[in-house]
Amino acid sequence: MQRNMKKWLDEMLNAPVKKAMPVLSFPAVQLMGITVRELISSSDVQSKGMKLVADRVASAASVSLMDLSVEAESFGSEIRFSDDEVPTVIGSIVSSEEDANALKIPEVGSGRTGIYIEAVEKAVKMIEDRPVLAGVIGPFSLAGRLMDVTEAMIYCYEEPDMVHTILDKVTTFLTEYCKAYKATGANGIVMAEPLSGLLSPALAEEFSGPYVKRIVDAVQDDNFIIIYHNCGNGTIKMIDSILATGSAAYHFGNAIDMEEMMTHIPADTIAMGNVDPAGQIKNGTVESIRNATLSVMEACCKYPNFVISSGCDIPPTSKWENIDAFFEAVDSFYSR
Repeated sequence: MQRNMKKWLDEMLNAPVKKAMPVLSFPAVQLMGITVRELISSSDVQSKGMKLVADRVASAASVSLMDLSVEAESFGSEIRFSDDEVPTVIGSIVSSEEDANALKIPEVGSGRTGIYIEAVEKAVKMIEDRPVLAGVIGPFSLAGRLMDVTEAMIYCYEEPDMVHTILDKVTTFLTEYCKAYKATGANGIVMAEPLSGLLSPALAEEFSGPYVKRIVDAVQDDNFIIIYHNCGNGTIKMIDSILATGSAAYHFGNAIDMEEMMTHIPADTIAMGNVDPAGQIKNGTVESIRNATLSVMEACCKYPNFVISSGCDIPPTSKWENIDAFFEAVDSFYSR
């Protein structure tokens, strides 16, 4: 369903009571009694899962699967699948300038990208009371998976031309991938660029920011926005290059002090975060999650442009009583 997303952000900014917007999709497996492997293999199952989550919680938006393996798989990466964990990339497929030059840009729809696009297209028709956002990996985070994340930072110093060649190709692919989501009627993208959070500010400015901006400039408009997500621990130091991407809103992880981050965010720009999704929502207790959520809100809700969220994607095996506790804490904060 088409909606003016800039207006949606403005309304969120001005609302005295704001709905939480956690990155919440994979725990649908528990509501459906299925495995992660089944969820990632079917567009029907994914869209039904998104609908079940939307019916269960009063979130600000519905976010599709944050699966940071799907784009790398299209490029040819080997993927490790599991019944109860999010898929992960194994090894590397690019380790030289020759490999980078030979790397082919895949067609959008290849691998599982077609399933994920279809899932969002179906979800848009099922979820009409809030925006539907698609999860997409960021350019440096994708390039890093093709090179092997443990080598990516070294290559930035030792083989910068190779890294730029890969980044140019993955950015071309990601731009078309985002356009495909836009064509489904989705309202925007949550773009996950966590690997760049490990870079120095200077490296992030060279190897991440400009490529994210290229995608933002190509696809973002009043009806389709990019929400930039980075759960790295260096985001405060690299905030200038992050903001320079021109993304419509920003989302940060629990590796940083969210209250400090808010001092760097323009007052007219929404920033979201950052309750620990693994340490708290997956492994915490109802009481500890309540305390952690209220702690972030007490520190950050003095900023009208802050929206409470998880720090990253909530793991598939997180208990729903814990997820419910997060939302209940948000409600209790605003009902004081």
